[in-house]
Amino acid sequence: MSQENLSIQDWHKKQAVDNFNYTWDLIDKKDRTDLDNINMIHTAHASRFHWGEIGKPLNFARGEWQISRVYALLNMPESALFHGKQSLEFCTANNIEDFDLAFAYEAIARAYMISSDKTQMQKYIDLATKAAENIEKQANKDYFLSELKSVCL
Repeated sequence: MSQENLSIQDWHKKQAVDNFNYTWDLIDKKDRTDLDNINMIHTAHASRFHWGEIGKPLNFARGEWQISRVYALLNMPESALFHGKQSLEFCTANNIEDFDLAFAYEAIARAYMISSDKTQMQKYIDLATKAAENIEKQANKDYFLSELKSVCL
């Protein structure tokens, strides 16, 4: 199906998914250029924007988490913290638990890590660790815990 034949809903979903995946590719890229870093910011925000048009709170929470991760990678703690808290807000306001709640706490812990606030970082690592106990799929739990281990001063 060409883009011309997509409904507005489907078009926004395609944009959200494509931008999310491209952002993830940039996150994983070993030798990002300055242009890659700028594009990573823009594509993360673009994905979240398009989910905002047609998605559900789970999509919003994941989009905010990804934006927070991008800003953490770029050592921008204020923006990382803002979007991490947005992710957590979507989770708590909509009873989203499991993997997503744990990662919302992880995002905030990571933001505090890059701002060198060890006390707040540890508070959110503890919350993330507790939330991880409720991740149902073992593979998801293992992946989450491996990511959480990378949060440290």
